[in-house]
Amino acid sequence: VQLQASGGGLVQPGGSLRLSCAASGNIFRINALGWYRQAPGKQRELVATIRSGGSTVYADSVKGRFTISRDIAKNAVNLQMNSLKPADTAMYYCRAESSIVFWGQGTQVTVSS
Repeated sequence: VQLQASGGGLVQPGGSLRLSCAASGNIFRINALGWYRQAPGKQRELVATIRSGGSTVYADSVKGRFTISRDIAKNAVNLQMNSLKPADTAMYYCRAESSIVFWGQGTQVTVSS
């Protein structure tokens, strides 16, 4: 499985960004897609995941602000991020889970005035 992430950038506090991650390869074996993030000096942490059945899990820090969704036709997972805060600044990574875990390259999100 190959993962190609896009959509990061610089945004002011309170703004919005939409991240996308396109999956290719043995995608029929994927049972979950998700987004993780890693800020400088911190461990990588879960942001949100969505399973093949549609169930979702969110980090407490993003609940009510971020929404994860799947675009089945495009084999993609999206992360709509609203009401962004400086604390959301991090490198965001797409993750696919089958019998093993696959990571995409990161996309930088910077929230700053």
